[in-house]
Amino acid sequence: MDARAWLGLEPTHNPNRWYLPVVPGLVTRGGFLFGGCGLGAAIEALEATTGRPLIWATAQYLAYARPPEVLDIDVTVAAAGRHTTQARAVGHVADREILTVNAALGERPFAQQGQWARMPDVPAPPACPEREFTWNREGSMAERIEQRWARREQGDGRCAVWTRMPELLEPSAAALAVLGDFVPLGLGQTLEGPLTSNSLDNTLRVATPVATEWVLLDIRIDVVRRGFGHGQVYLWADDGTLMATASQSAIIRDQGGPR
Repeated sequence: MDARAWLGLEPTHNPNRWYLPVVPGLVTRGGFLFGGCGLGAAIEALEATTGRPLIWATAQYLAYARPPEVLDIDVTVAAAGRHTTQARAVGHVADREILTVNAALGERPFAQQGQWARMPDVPAPPACPEREFTWNREGSMAERIEQRWARREQGDGRCAVWTRMPELLEPSAAALAVLGDFVPLGLGQTLEGPLTSNSLDNTLRVATPVATEWVLLDIRIDVVRRGFGHGQVYLWADDGTLMATASQSAIIRDQGGPR
């Protein structure tokens, strides 16, 4: 199964419009569309419309979409050059805007390449304990993934969790967008007390998706101030290839506190 089928994204007669039924398997424990799934659907629509692979995309999350609503995704190509396309995608339910995504897509002939970042030295997935969930994940996106703790937070704002999506077999930018939306998990590991958090944004920068059974989400919390947290996720293939990086800001709330 590829990311388009995993998400349930569908084309329309208009090559610049796509639609995503918001179903339980795409939602958070709060019952609204998981931000990474929204960004992933927008990326898939952008790549299919432009015919070019993603370089980067940034999503601003504006409102919630809940089952059984349908998210329409409209793609606008702002500028298209020989090697690079600048475009945006707006996801909306009727006239209610849910997310806006700006992106660059393309590839260029260039001989030099390299990877200077290095994957953390962590145990392989079979040697890592399963992530425990304190809430019922039935009917949510979390039910469709498997996670194992590779590193728990040790007072430095960093944790790492091996993650796989058993139904999704093909690597893609859209799949990495889904997995890049885990800064809130790092916030929950770093901060004390029961809390919840949800993303304001997500920026994904793609190097190269490669075939891998597991993806290591190397989560790094940078700072928490004024009720907001900021952090990054490095997405590693199991062979040490850095496939992408993601960065996010999130609202943090004490459980039961004001929204």
